[in-house]
Amino acid sequence: MSRPLRFLHLTTFYPPYSFGGDAMYIYRLAHALADAGHHVDVVHCVDAYHLLHPAQPEIAFREHPGVRRYELRSGWGWLSPLLAQQTGRPWLKQRAIQALLDSQPYDVIHFHNTSLLGPHTLGMTSPGARSVKLYTTHEHWLICPTHVLWKFNERACEKPECLRCTIRARKPPQLWRYTGTLRRAGRHVDQFVSPSRFTAEMHAERGFPFQVGHLPYFIDRADEDWRQPGPPPQATPYFLFVGRLETIKGLHTLIDAWAGVPEYGLLVAGTGREAGALRARAAGNPRVKFLGPMSQTQLGAMYHHARACIVPSITYETFGIVIIEAFARKTPAIVRDLGALPEVVQDSGGGYTYRTDEELRAAIQRIGGSPAVRSELGERGYQAFLRWWSRDAHLVMYFDLLRRAAIKRFGVVPWEA
Repeated sequence: MSRPLRFLHLTTFYPPYSFGGDAMYIYRLAHALADAGHHVDVVHCVDAYHLLHPAQPEIAFREHPGVRRYELRSGWGWLSPLLAQQTGRPWLKQRAIQALLDSQPYDVIHFHNTSLLGPHTLGMTSPGARSVKLYTTHEHWLICPTHVLWKFNERACEKPECLRCTIRARKPPQLWRYTGTLRRAGRHVDQFVSPSRFTAEMHAERGFPFQVGHLPYFIDRADEDWRQPGPPPQATPYFLFVGRLETIKGLHTLIDAWAGVPEYGLLVAGTGREAGALRARAAGNPRVKFLGPMSQTQLGAMYHHARACIVPSITYETFGIVIIEAFARKTPAIVRDLGALPEVVQDSGGGYTYRTDEELRAAIQRIGGSPAVRSELGERGYQAFLRWWSRDAHLVMYFDLLRRAAIKRFGVVPWEA
């Protein structure tokens, strides 16, 4: 018999103090575990969020009664995450984190993107407990100081030149990266996992000293808003972009390509540092409309009515969670043939990949011009979502991973009688 487990998720960002799909994964996982009767605590750094976004979050998120959320704040504001980034230690947050770890024996300590808490956090533990420790590589931070393998602020990284690249990115170099800090801290983690096979392979290729397994993202079954989505947002057909408005997400390439797509609209959901520049770039094309930040419920209807969701990222995504958000609504995807994006589409058969603007426009015409093609691709994506990227499928894989990690470390599964 297995008893309810005590989980601690430690991360830099968590909704509403978050920016991307990695935080949404943690949010969904925490809620799924709490729904299953487990005890779930989440620790995240509000100072780190405000370092990048001084204002309060634009979107509220539903709190789960079974998930306790602990906000890390200090009286030093931005200095706290900067110290962690520079030294690899959570100096001004360590006492608060350790106090929580001391409060009870956690069965599972799951790390997610601890970049602004520091790698030394991986060595922190719950005294007296037989804890299994996981680390999910939501980004490439473990092998890239800029997190996203975006070289010299201009292209996807083909080979490491980290010091020059960090300086060009206007980020302070991290001295701890030139020591054995990460190797020593990583020994405390029982299993590193990545949401895509591509990202796991990239870590091995870049010399990461520990094996990285594969655990894909999922969409919560509560996200079935497409069953009653309401009316479409506009009368004319459209394709959809969802994501942060930053250069690496490639929206500027999509805006430029849309001059050759006179039949369809392009709706853009999201916000970010490049919002003003991207709006100006699209100013001459009335078919391109910016919607601003949207809640998951609002996005559900946007996905459902779109001809397809387009993911034009120009650097290496670790997964592309918007693809399965589209698949969950029976909407196909068109993705750039780069990083982990084609892996998700090719595994499912739920869309097309492209490398050039001509291939992109051809995919748009195939889907936009044929309801039968759209329906077939959408159904393939949805069936793959049920098999691999739904909540039920994910929890089976997640607990199987925990059991294997526990047996590897302890020889038994501590929470099973």
